Amino acid sequence: MPDASSQNAPLLAIRDLSVRFGGIVALNDVSFDVGRGQICGLIGPNGAGKTTLFNCLSRLYQPETGRITFDGTELLQQPRHRMAALGIGRTFQNLALFRSMTVRRNIMVGGHCTISGGFVANALRLPLVAREEARLAARTDALLAALDLEAIADSPVQGLTFGMQKRVELARALACEPKLLLLDEPAGGLNSEEVDKLRALILMVRERFKLTVLLVEHHMNLVMRVSDKVVALDFGRKIADGTPSEVQSAPEVIRAYLGEAV
Repeated sequence: MPDASSQNAPLLAIRDLSVRFGGIVALNDVSFDVGRGQICGLIGPNGAGKTTLFNCLSRLYQPETGRITFDGTELLQQPRHRMAALGIGRTFQNLALFRSMTVRRNIMVGGHCTISGGFVANALRLPLVAREEARLAARTDALLAALDLEAIADSPVQGLTFGMQKRVELARALACEPKLLLLDEPAGGLNSEEVDKLRALILMVRERFKLTVLLVEHHMNLVMRVSDKVVALDFGRKIADGTPSEVQSAPEVIRAYLGEAV
């Protein structure tokens, strides 16, 4: 059973993270924490380093220096394929769904990392595998209901609206039962009504599934209304870290978005 100190520690701790691509500094000694149950917004102009940081968390990039601790585990020592099993789910700025598959099948793909049993057990259709698959099917049904996808559960993804496809991708990320949900530009391509629904959806998902959320987003109104804390980057450097109101009023954030003259 975890001790009290581990429960009080942040779920995600990033320390002195630096990434360089040749002569370009993508991240420069970035450090911040994300507490358990928090929604943390990660903001900054284009090229600030937000996606690079996400790709470090997903183990797509290997930083030159720094540490990432996730729920007591040194993340940079783990192989890429272990991220979902460790409890990290992610959506992508550019949708990465299987377009010819149904909504239900797309969600189930996201949950296959939670099924135990090796190749032999699956090949022989042992009772353990049947129980695990039944559990995944039940979780998929619960996600279809929670995200209002039941009516299109057996429809191919390719025929859905962009906003609905984003909802399917979110459900797929939740199928792996994550502790940390990484949302990469979830409001991209959505209209104002859809953004309002997205805010309510993020809050509902956090409460219902007891998640921590790290959100990269350009839609400032969404970030400031949904986040408990906000971290701002510019040219790979952290320039602010605090509540939405604190970050909004930080001089370096204002300069980054509006220019030196302001």
